[in-house]
Amino acid sequence: MAAWLVLNAQAGEVGVAVAANFTAPMQKVAQAFEQESGHKPVLSFGSTGNLYAQIKNGAPFQVFLAADEETPLRLEREGLTQAGSRFTYATGKLVLWSRQQGLVDDKGDVLRSGKFQRIALANPKLAPYGAAAVETLTRLGLWQALQPKIVQGDNIAQTYQFIASENAQLGFVALSQVMVDGRLSQGSAWVVPATLHAPLAQAAVLLGKGSDNPAAVALLRFLRGDRAQSIIRAFGYEV
Repeated sequence: MAAWLVLNAQAGEVGVAVAANFTAPMQKVAQAFEQESGHKPVLSFGSTGNLYAQIKNGAPFQVFLAADEETPLRLEREGLTQAGSRFTYATGKLVLWSRQQGLVDDKGDVLRSGKFQRIALANPKLAPYGAAAVETLTRLGLWQALQPKIVQGDNIAQTYQFIASENAQLGFVALSQVMVDGRLSQGSAWVVPATLHAPLAQAAVLLGKGSDNPAAVALLRFLRGDRAQSIIRAFGYEV
């Protein structure tokens, strides 16, 4: 009882800005972290670009988990992070996914088939996974041809909703959004070869507002530990 009281007295909150593709794993990581430390993460999800803008405008975040490495580096150069705190916490995978069984084949040939009216991807100016989707279609020589069929989500979470609701028959999302316990949750999918786009390395950083917050420092330490990394791997990321 005394130990619990000490832990509770020292527990704090940490505001965490999280790239939308990392929603599901971060919810589990946050739960495990709170159980272990007593600290409470307050999570806000969005596109990396929008979260960057919020941080620049003074949003009360102490930790930033981006969907790329460039955005945390930019914040570092702008003096808005704790020096030396940036690290890559996961490398994601892009997947072409449909809720329909059998629509997406294991080589992505459906992209050339004309068997769909709409294809969804995240805004490439705000979401690294959207930029990877554009790069993939460009390298396949399909970007120009498919532009009339493209619907764009503000972030990867909205893009997933377009496909899940079948407003788009298929689209590009993060593997973590459609994987549960190492298996495809539903529908059909093609994991895009990493050779077709730049690596989706995702960096975390301690923001300036978190430098004197023990909960923020502890969360980043926890994120690098075995328990968090096991959760992250279960959603299809490399760590």
